[in-house]
Amino acid sequence: MTDEAEMLSIFENVYGLREGVAVESAPGRVNIIGEHTDYNEGYVLPTPIGSRLWVAARKRIDTEFRLYAYDYGEKHSFTLGKQAFSEKTRWANYVMGVVDALQRKGYSLSGAELTIKGDVPQAAGLSSSAALEVATARALRRLFGLEIDPVELAYIGKSAENDFIGLQSGIMDQFCASLGRQGQALFIDCRDNGHRNVKIPFGDTLVAVHTGIRRKLDSSAYNERVQQCREGVEALRRVRPGIKSLRDATMRDLEAVEGSVPDVIYRRCRHVVRENARVLSAVNAMETNHGAKLGALMYESHLSLRDDYGVSCPELDTLVEIAKDTGCVLGARLTGAGFGGCTINLLPKHNLRDFIEEVPRRYREATGLEAEVHLVQPQ
Repeated sequence: MTDEAEMLSIFENVYGLREGVAVESAPGRVNIIGEHTDYNEGYVLPTPIGSRLWVAARKRIDTEFRLYAYDYGEKHSFTLGKQAFSEKTRWANYVMGVVDALQRKGYSLSGAELTIKGDVPQAAGLSSSAALEVATARALRRLFGLEIDPVELAYIGKSAENDFIGLQSGIMDQFCASLGRQGQALFIDCRDNGHRNVKIPFGDTLVAVHTGIRRKLDSSAYNERVQQCREGVEALRRVRPGIKSLRDATMRDLEAVEGSVPDVIYRRCRHVVRENARVLSAVNAMETNHGAKLGALMYESHLSLRDDYGVSCPELDTLVEIAKDTGCVLGARLTGAGFGGCTINLLPKHNLRDFIEEVPRRYREATGLEAEVHLVQPQ
């Protein structure tokens, strides 16, 4: 597993020195419940995973940034203030996006040399991009002595995603990478940044399983759903002007506009309204140590994401059904933006061995694909 000593060694091999190097990291995350609610000012319930993204950085006396991604064996350079989106080295865009966000907020930077390494699975719905953004922001904060608190640091990462990458995501991923605690869930109110840590039900554990399908929800499909939610809000405001986002809407509000909006808009909104309610119920289930109730909510969430929000895929549905059929789990659902990537599974710890043996085997028999199991919590 990567650590600070390894990052210093890699940095020295690339740049020839290790003095004055700041090393920082940030975790990936898995979302227990609350999908596509964050950009609707709703509620989410993610938890950090053990896999991390590491960044080592050292100041330069000029305005040049030199980046090296160890996992790709690739380099990228740019001049401070002249960062431009790269189609060739797309991983570099997340670093440039953070630099761009810091500059736009008025923070003083010079050039720097960075090395990057991590073990957060990519295109898996485990938020490797937010981990890179937060780790980069942490490294630059330390390197240049910037006064940035953890909440602002999360928004620096979000700005990189929204304004430089062009993905109109919410704050959940960066918030969890910046403020999450290992082994606990992080309940986040995405309207006012309210948050608190919540314990996983005693005796239960979380396991992510990768479908073997790289997440295929590109920025255009993601942004389309953001726009569909906005269209729903506009329709709802004609019924109740006080509605600012889908966070404010109730099922009674939705029923008032049913038939006057396209069915697809109604279903997108229905998912978000019900998902927000499921998150609040999930927090209650966790705080009362009711794993079975949490699991039932996870199943409901998956069906809603499949049928109303349209972001599942056959492989995700198959994994959820297989997990349910084993009798090992309390609940399962897709996690992340959808269209591939991972499921998240809640199960009693004593069922873990059977789960790890049964689910990949049954999935292979059903699809011909290899499922990768990722333990979310330390055992």
